[in-house]
Amino acid sequence: MNQANPLFKANQDEINAILWRACDTFRGTIDASEYKNYLLVMLFLKYISDVWAEHYEELQKQYGDDDDRIRRRLERERFILPEGCSYYDLYKQRNESNLGEIINTALEHIEEQNKAKLQGVFRNIDYNSEANLGQTRERNTRLKMLLEDFANPKLNLRPSAVGNQDVIGNAYEYLIANFASDAGKKAGEFYTPAEVSELIAELVDPQAGERISDPTCGSGSLLIKCANQITKNGSRDFSLYGQEVNGSTWALAKMNMFLHNVDSATIEWGDTIRYPKLLEDDELMRFEVVVANPPFSLDKWGADDVASDRFNRFFRGVPPKSKGDFAFISHMIETASLVSGRVGVVVPHGVLFRGSSEGKIRQALIEENLLDAVIGLPSNLFFGTGIPAAILVFKRNKADDTVLFIDASNEYQDGKNQNTLRAEDIAKIVDSYKQRETVEKYAYLASLEEIQANDFNLNIPRYVDTFEEEDEIDIAEVQAEIDQLEQELADIKVEMGEYLLELGYGA
Repeated sequence: MNQANPLFKANQDEINAILWRACDTFRGTIDASEYKNYLLVMLFLKYISDVWAEHYEELQKQYGDDDDRIRRRLERERFILPEGCSYYDLYKQRNESNLGEIINTALEHIEEQNKAKLQGVFRNIDYNSEANLGQTRERNTRLKMLLEDFANPKLNLRPSAVGNQDVIGNAYEYLIANFASDAGKKAGEFYTPAEVSELIAELVDPQAGERISDPTCGSGSLLIKCANQITKNGSRDFSLYGQEVNGSTWALAKMNMFLHNVDSATIEWGDTIRYPKLLEDDELMRFEVVVANPPFSLDKWGADDVASDRFNRFFRGVPPKSKGDFAFISHMIETASLVSGRVGVVVPHGVLFRGSSEGKIRQALIEENLLDAVIGLPSNLFFGTGIPAAILVFKRNKADDTVLFIDASNEYQDGKNQNTLRAEDIAKIVDSYKQRETVEKYAYLASLEEIQANDFNLNIPRYVDTFEEEDEIDIAEVQAEIDQLEQELADIKVEMGEYLLELGYGA
């Protein structure tokens, strides 16, 4: 069996660089939002092939050449890799004229043998697509190059090479982040910037034993960040749930969970608002933590379809047809545990102050004492939009009826194409949220009465005064400077006139 070179230990930077170079096979000919699927599926296949190969060799030392006995033991693994379907089997066939078809068939067999974990994951990816990959000769060339890129001996994804590092999960996240950078506006459909995900995860503070949900989970990165909050304390006692409307992005989330060793995650495919699938006893499931970065102000989100919602999620009011922000917020709050539910959601600033039905829903949420914090973020953090956003934090069973406002809009790392939150920016926001104290020009702890006095408008400048007074201007000094400049200009004009006369110009 061909295999990764066991002499090479996994190095995160080298692996990331190899994978990013592999993108050149497609870059410039296929949109990044499309070619990401081909790269990420191949990374997934390479990983399970390397793991299978190493385990096969270990069992070979025990059972010799008894292939049947070895394969019976391997069937107890996290996954089953059917014979002839590994990355290395495909690499051997890289010169075949029907290479795309061969890859598709291998993925179908893998999915068939791992229905519980991978059913449907590869249905939206077609390595034999003429529309995406070109006509036969061109397509075969691209796929051959892709297989050869993954043959780099330094791309060693075996457990013995990786050790306890989360190299595979990190590489997957690295690719998704860079695809998001290339994909532009479409990136928001599948990726929330890592720093924003980290911030939300720290704000909602998941604990061991809790259920965590993301109803618009994209590729699953925000769920993984929440899980990391628990695993860094030495526990793996948590449950992850997600739903994603886009089929190919749902598949990315499923693979992302697998590569991060979260095999028990439940990720459903479908429209969360029209057809919520995270149900229990035919009712909405409840979660201790609910997080999301829903699509901003989604048009045609399903207002007509949920007017008589059987789950009664919109009893506070139905959001306008052209702006679905409060539809997602309402869903999230109605799926939060009644005892200890926390909700963290990214929203555009319009959610803070728009009127009509949105104003009524906002007022109801505040009067029910569910809103805990409003956090203004810097502009240009998110792919596909330069507008600033905010994070709303909701909590069940709050200790008091105050709402903390934080204006973090001016604290970030300036980037060429994208701004980012630094570790110190995240820490300052989280510390301020925990302390719940007014900090001049940064945070303000508002009472319910103050918010009522503002007609339930949550626009952050109404609460956090960031106005910087300008230095007093000395009018007399400024006038003296103007007089001096005018005198200097007059002297120069006289001097210029004299030069012109000497040269025979002018009177």
